[in-house]
Amino acid sequence: MNAIGYFRRHWQLYALLVLPVIYFAVFKYGPMYGIVIAFKDFNFFEGITGSKWIGFDAFREVFAMADFYKTLRNTLMLNFFDLLVSFPAPLILAIMLYEMKFVWFKKLSQTILYIPHFISWVIIGGIVYQVFGTQSGMINNVVTSLGFDPVPFLTDKTYWLVTYLAVGVWQSAGWGTIIYLAALTGINRELFEAADVDGAGRLRKIWSITLPALKPTIVTLLIINLGNMIAIGFERPYIIGNTAVRDYADVLSTFVYRIGIESGQYTLATVVGLFQAVVGLVFVLGANYASRKLAGQSIL
Repeated sequence: MNAIGYFRRHWQLYALLVLPVIYFAVFKYGPMYGIVIAFKDFNFFEGITGSKWIGFDAFREVFAMADFYKTLRNTLMLNFFDLLVSFPAPLILAIMLYEMKFVWFKKLSQTILYIPHFISWVIIGGIVYQVFGTQSGMINNVVTSLGFDPVPFLTDKTYWLVTYLAVGVWQSAGWGTIIYLAALTGINRELFEAADVDGAGRLRKIWSITLPALKPTIVTLLIINLGNMIAIGFERPYIIGNTAVRDYADVLSTFVYRIGIESGQYTLATVVGLFQAVVGLVFVLGANYASRKLAGQSIL
C-alpha cells in the first residue's frame, strides 16, 4: 500500500493530530523567535526587530555573574537529590498498589495519593508553613510542648533541603504511579502463575517479572528526568524558600524572575533561558545515547 492509500485509509488518525500540531506550532515553536532577544540589547518600546544587535555580550555578562553560578549549582543539586528521592517513589508506590489484593482499598489509596497533584503550590506552601513553621508550625508546637527545642525545618539549610524533597515526593509520587500502573497492566498473568508453580515468593516475582517488564518505562522516564536536570520549576523553590535558606533555595528560575521580571533585564533573562534549553537538550541526547549503548533502550 502506497503512502497516499495509507493516508486515505487512516485519515481519521491523522485528523486527530491537527489540534496538537497547531498547539505546538503556536505555543511552542512560534515563541522560539524570541530567542534572538539573547543577542540584542532589547528595548521594550522598540520591540525585538528594532532593538540593537549586541552579539554574545549578554552571554559574557551572565557568565561573569557570581549569582548565576550559585543558582546553577543549586539547580543541579536540588534536581539531583530530587532524582534520587522522587524518581523511585512512584515506582515503589505503583508496585505496592499492584500487589494489593483488596480492590476497594487499592482504589481508595490511589485516590488519596493522586489528590496532592491537583493542589496549587501556593496552597501547598501555606500547608508547609502551617505544619513545619518554626514558631507556629504544628510539628514544632508538639515538639516544644514536650520540652524540646523547635526544629528549624524552614530556616536551616539542611532541614530545608529535607523538607523540600519530602514535600516534592508527597506532591508528585501519587500522580507518577499512573504511568507505571498502566505498564503493569500489560504483564502477562501467566508469568506469575508459572512463578507460583516454581515456588517463587512475592519479592522474587517482583524482581524477576515486574521490574523487567517495567524496564522500558523506567528508562524512558529516567531519560526525560535527566533532560530536566538543568530546568526547575519556579513555584516550589520560590514559595517554600526564604531569605534564611537562599544559599540553597535560589535557583535558575528564581534568578530569571529577579533579573527579568523585577529588574527588567530581559536580554539577560533570555540568555539564562537559552542556556537551560541547550544544556537540557545535551542532557537528553547524552542520556538517550548512554541508555541505547548500555541497555538497548531509546526514546529518540
